[in-house]
Amino acid sequence: MYGLLLTFCKWLEHTPWGEWVAVTLWGYPFVQMIHFSGLSVWLGTNIAVDLRLMGLGKQRQTAAELSEGLFALNWIAFCIVVLGGFLLFSATASTFVGNIAFRYKLGVFIPLALTWHIVVQRKAKTWGRTQDVPAAARVAGFLELLLWLCVVTAAVEIPNN
Repeated sequence: MYGLLLTFCKWLEHTPWGEWVAVTLWGYPFVQMIHFSGLSVWLGTNIAVDLRLMGLGKQRQTAAELSEGLFALNWIAFCIVVLGGFLLFSATASTFVGNIAFRYKLGVFIPLALTWHIVVQRKAKTWGRTQDVPAAARVAGFLELLLWLCVVTAAVEIPNN
């Protein structure tokens, strides 16, 4: 199975976009900048809603209103993150696939955090209708923050493995 995955990774590295990111002087830094910018917006919108669910932040909006207002921006940023991450992966896929931090990030933490994010986003509509949020909402917001912290920590550890 690993051999098949490695063959796919080698193919991916030799695609036009994989070679462009890997070989051009400005390709990798440009894509990395786009990826990190999308990541900043994605995490920023998640953190804003999570903190509001935890009862923190200005009381101008309920958590439900904040979640609804940031919904489109949140998912546009997610698409930018995925595209940027895919292009970065394409440049050196065979190196990344053997990296334990990358495996944890992509195989464990991102699926858990993303699934939990979708649950929190759906529940925020009912949990956050008033300024007082239930204890379950506070725990859910805190747990989502921890999961995204795990994703970021794993990403930071990729160069060290």
